[in-house]
Amino acid sequence: MNDRHEPRFRIRARHTDSTITVYQAYRPEIGGPAARLGRFPSSWKRERMTWIKPSFLWMMYRCGWGTKEGQETVLAIEIDRAGFLWALRNACLSHHVPAVHGDRADWKRQLRQAPTRVQWDPERDVRLNPLPYRSLQLGLAGEAAARYADEWIVGIEDVTPLAAKIHGRVRAGRLESAAGLLPEERPYDVDDEVLARLRA
Repeated sequence: MNDRHEPRFRIRARHTDSTITVYQAYRPEIGGPAARLGRFPSSWKRERMTWIKPSFLWMMYRCGWGTKEGQETVLAIEIDRAGFLWALRNACLSHHVPAVHGDRADWKRQLRQAPTRVQWDPERDVRLNPLPYRSLQLGLAGEAAARYADEWIVGIEDVTPLAAKIHGRVRAGRLESAAGLLPEERPYDVDDEVLARLRA
């Protein structure tokens, strides 16, 4: 991919006609049962905001390839596309953008009411260095977190071994080989009217 021609704000993900894959990392007591059961265990806290990330490499940056405390189990979570779209349609940007929100008080009110929030962070290369375009994160709270856990999840896979394998090749300087193991992430088309409110 030519970075110079990559839009600054675009959703890229592993996806099918009916699902999109997002990533999260948890301590083994949650991640292990989730992968075995295909749903989150009762110890998963519904009242907390949970962040889902379509970018595998951004997840690797966040969890240190599964080495950070409390993030040792990396999960690939396949969710229903309709649920993901609902989350986008009901989202508010996590920071104030005057051109999008008007004054700060309006934005704060929107943020309090929205069950989902969007944050754009620099995408990462295989060495986890920042790239000049952004990667989407979706924060789910309240109704959104409940829908995610109870309705949207199609399957959960523990991809910690894959993360460790890719990390090993990166550390050995085998970058092309490491990149060849990455999940294939393609542009994920969303109506402009949905993304227009969510571009930072």
